[in-house]
Amino acid sequence: MISLTLFIIVLTTAVSFISFSNEIWMNKLIFHPPSIHGNKEWYRFVTCGFIHADIPHLLFNMYSFYLFGSAIELFFKDTFGDRCYFIFLLLYITSLIACLIPTYYKQINNYNYYSLGASGAVSAIVFVYIFIAPMQNIEPMFIQIKIPAFIFGIIYLAVSAYLSKKGNSNINHSAHLWGAVYGIIFFIIVCKINSKFNPVSNFLMQLDGFFYNVKHFFNR
Repeated sequence: MISLTLFIIVLTTAVSFISFSNEIWMNKLIFHPPSIHGNKEWYRFVTCGFIHADIPHLLFNMYSFYLFGSAIELFFKDTFGDRCYFIFLLLYITSLIACLIPTYYKQINNYNYYSLGASGAVSAIVFVYIFIAPMQNIEPMFIQIKIPAFIFGIIYLAVSAYLSKKGNSNINHSAHLWGAVYGIIFFIIVCKINSKFNPVSNFLMQLDGFFYNVKHFFNR
């Protein structure tokens, strides 16, 4: 059985490639707050996550999603049992929506504003992983340096905030921030309802061990 991660990657890649050469398709699916507000085209909150600006944008998002999504899917199987697929899909789809709500209200009357990409949902998946394993070493794409996941998360959000302020493309970088926040909140709530795993305690315990070792190193 194909994993949900691979299914979403295949679907997103197919829809994105169709939209690259079909402007009508692209304009129908892209996130456009005035169209959502005026024409009640609420589906755009979700469909914009299945189209991308170009091939590098698509590759970056799907590569990141593959790396972290596969790990999260396995963790969800162990933690949530038979409900794992539903919870994983619910996290992904609702992240697409939640990460765009601030942008929707900010740009609701801006007819020149468009955005697209799965960045918000991918960010949610990435930060759920970071919350589960903050000390796991991550090697960012094209950078041959391994860093702890929680440090990678700080850098990731800082870069996203900077690019969001520049705001010179259809890629909504603020979705990274809101996707990350939503993903962590979603995960905490779902764990509270569906398992005995305490993600907050687990996260703090791992960080406490890290900072203890750092303090011990400098006090030698």
